[in-house]
Amino acid sequence: RQCVTKDTFQQYRILGKGGFGEVCACQVRATGKMYACKKLEKKRIKKRKGEAMALNEKQILEKVNSRFVVRVGPSWGAGGPGAGTDGQGGTQVSLAYAYETKDALCLVLTIMNGGDLKFHIYNMGNPGFEDKRVAFYAAEICCGLQHLHQEGIVYR
Repeated sequence: RQCVTKDTFQQYRILGKGGFGEVCACQVRATGKMYACKKLEKKRIKKRKGEAMALNEKQILEKVNSRFVVRVGPSWGAGGPGAGTDGQGGTQVSLAYAYETKDALCLVLTIMNGGDLKFHIYNMGNPGFEDKRVAFYAAEICCGLQHLHQEGIVYR
C-alpha cells in the first residue's frame, strides 16, 4: 500500500458541514478521480468528548453490509477499496482512503452527485415530494434500519 496524505489530494469547494467538521470535494492528483473528503476536526471531537463516537461510527460502518446503508472498509491511515451502495441502483459508495493530519481525521469517500435528501425536499420546486417518492424513500430507510437492527446496531 502506498502512503496517503493530504498532499495526495487537491481540495475543492465545501459540499457540507457537520458537527465535527466539513465535507469537501477533492481530487486524487495522480489519477484525477473525484471524491468527497469528510474531515473530522480533532479539536471539535475532543471538545465535545466525541472520541468514542468517532471510533464507534467507523466500527459500525465497517460492520454493516447492506445496499441501503453506506459502508466503509479500511482503518484509519490505510488506503484501499471499501464496499457498499447508496441504495439507488447500486452505485458504489465506499471509503476509498483514510488518513490523519495534525488537525483532522479524514475519510475520503466516493462522491455522491445530487445532494442530500434535505436539499431535494426544499429545492425541487414546491417544498416536499409526491406520495410515490415519499413511499420509495421511506421504504429504503426502513430497509437500512432493519439491517442495522439485525446487526445489533441502534441508530439514533
